[in-house]
Amino acid sequence: MTDSNGAIAELPGERASVKSAAYEKFRQALFDGRLRPGQFVSQRELVALLGLSIGALRELLPRLELEGLLRVMPQRGIQITQIDLPMIRQAFQMRMALEREAVLTAVRKLSNAALDEQEALHRAILEEVKSNPGPDVFERGQEVDDGFHQLLIATTQNDLLGQAYAVNAIRIRLIKLDRVTLSAAVLPAAFADHLAVIAAIRSRDAHAAMDAMDKHMMNARERALEL
Repeated sequence: MTDSNGAIAELPGERASVKSAAYEKFRQALFDGRLRPGQFVSQRELVALLGLSIGALRELLPRLELEGLLRVMPQRGIQITQIDLPMIRQAFQMRMALEREAVLTAVRKLSNAALDEQEALHRAILEEVKSNPGPDVFERGQEVDDGFHQLLIATTQNDLLGQAYAVNAIRIRLIKLDRVTLSAAVLPAAFADHLAVIAAIRSRDAHAAMDAMDKHMMNARERALEL
């Protein structure tokens, strides 16, 4: 298909795919440290770093700014979001609100089989941390951690909630990378919180499940704030 100037025009699905790919490239650059919280970069530097065209970057910037992942500052360039105390408090408050709804839905809908699987995954990692606490164990522990929360969110079957969670999850991941990552000191406490949430969901006790999730969120927030 061509446009009025005879150039090849993107179909709507292709355009959305290009935008999604550009967003994912930015997200990965944050997670692997090529872009750091508080860093200033120019559009030209971002184009080179992410492997995007200038047009693709300019289409991406409004979304990233709206989601609070960067700021476009005239005469100074683009600043990647900073990790400061207000940002940490707001990100965890947002996470608590979203995951309260998720855990209430899980009490009603999440199967015992899914809970059993999650418990087994958590206990296997805990055993490995005791016997062989190598870096790969903590990488897999982070995957189990992320997977547990994503499962709860997915249980809501609410696209709007899921989208809000996905954006906030980027902030939470940046906070963890900047402040506190899973380690032999942190993982057992975090996973103990998860197991308490799993037990409360299995008992189908909504109040206990919310309390367990609130405790987990507050513990995670305090670990981030104290460093």
